[in-house]
Formats: sequence, C-alpha cells, structure tokens
Amino acid sequence: MLAATPLGDSRDASPRLIEALSSADVLAAEDTRRLRSLATALGASPAGRVVSFYDAVESSRLPGLLSAVRDGSTVLLVTDAGMPSVSDPGFRLVDACLTEGLPVTCLPGPSAVTTALALSGLPCERFCFEGFAPRKAGERRRWLSSLGDERRTWVFFESPHRLAATLADAAAVLGASRRAAVCRELTKPYEQVRRDSLGELASWAAEGVRGEITVVVAGAEPAEPDLDELVAEVRGRADAGERLKAVAAEVAGRAGVSTKALYDAALARRS
Repeated sequence: MLAATPLGDSRDASPRLIEALSSADVLAAEDTRRLRSLATALGASPAGRVVSFYDAVESSRLPGLLSAVRDGSTVLLVTDAGMPSVSDPGFRLVDACLTEGLPVTCLPGPSAVTTALALSGLPCERFCFEGFAPRKAGERRRWLSSLGDERRTWVFFESPHRLAATLADAAAVLGASRRAAVCRELTKPYEQVRRDSLGELASWAAEGVRGEITVVVAGAEPAEPDLDELVAEVRGRADAGERLKAVAAEVAGRAGVSTKALYDAALARRS
C-alpha cells in the first residue's frame, strides 16, 4: 500500500493515512525518524515493524517486503513528503508486486507537483512532470532544449543551491520572457510562490533561496503558421487535381488559419 504524506503541515494527513500508520504490519519509510515524527504529530501509534526504504537500500529491501505481501501482511510505503514513486522510492516495489500478481493500492493525498501547478497561475489543463533537473550544466541545457517546443505546462524539482543556475540556463535556452513560477516550502510556515518571467526569477534566485523547491514553467506558444508554405501546399494539391476550396478548408483547419484568407491567397497565386 502506497500512501501520500503531508508536504509540511501534518494537518493535511487524511484519516485513512492515520489509520494505516497504526494498523499496517510493516511500515517501509524513506526516513524512519521522519515517519515516527509524523506519527507522533498525528497521534498514530505504529504497531508494525518499521524498516527503512530509501534509494541506497531499495533493491536489498525488496525481497523482504515482497515476502511479507505474499504472506498476507499489509505493507505501507511512505516517503518523506508527497506521493511515493514520484521522484521518490516506490516504483520498484510496485513493479515487483505487479510482476508477481500481488495486490497494490494507494492512499491518495498531497503532492508537490499538483500543488505547485495549481498555485502557479499557469494553464493546468495539460501538463507534464520532469522529475529533478539534471545536475550538470551541459546535460541541463540539453534537457531544457528538448523541452523548448513543449506546449504543455511542465513541472520539475530543483535543489535550492542549483536553482539560480538552472533558472539562468532556462532563461538563456527558452527565452527570458517565458513565464514560470518558483514554489518554495509548500504548505509550510514560510511558503512562498514567486511568479514572474524566467529572466526575473533567475535574478531573484541569484541572491540565494532556501527550502524545498518546485518549479513550474509555461509551455511554448504555438508558432505562427507560414502562410506562404500553406498556400504552396494548397496550390500544389489543387494543381494535381484536387478541388481548391476543399483543400483550402482542410489545410486551414489543420493550421488554425482562416479558410477564406487561405483560399483567396491560393486563388491569387494561380492568377
């Protein structure tokens, strides 16, 4: 059983999480000390066996956890904050359980990704999550370049000591005017959401930023269609025997331009 944990404010915990913390047979935690602190804050009394489950021990812990699930025990997996598997341990255990046909369920709850997205003021209808930004400058710039044409809003995590360099690279690669939001210490007493252009955010971050960071970046604006290219396509197909008006309507609909304007331009080109 996966369970989302509060990002900072323990009051965001669900009643189901509190119940699961008290009743699970095995509790696998990214940080056992933080798990016990959370349980204390929630008034939960874990009766099950507590084991650590972080990146370095994930593989070695899998056999024991799988054995417990096979035996019918309830295994509860929690990370330091947010949803397991989302840039946190969890995926390998879920994958191993599904491979063996073992049951997996999830207690929904807080996620820095969706919280930051909702607070960003940027379009939320479609978005993508990119995990942590690459640490090395060259890899980071290539990663940013690969997202240059991404139309969806995108979200990523970054460490506070690399934030300024990442935002400066983003401004250089994507354009200083691209809109973005930096969300810091979500749900905690010093929560801050800074909404501005990448250029302005890079200047702000250069002074130093602390805390847990989630960045949201606006997707690329659609490129303006090249009317000359569209006219050439319409003319070429019409000259090959297709009806000019029908081709103009089809191409205009695909490109998001006025059918009449494209038809008239193609008609004039024939003249």
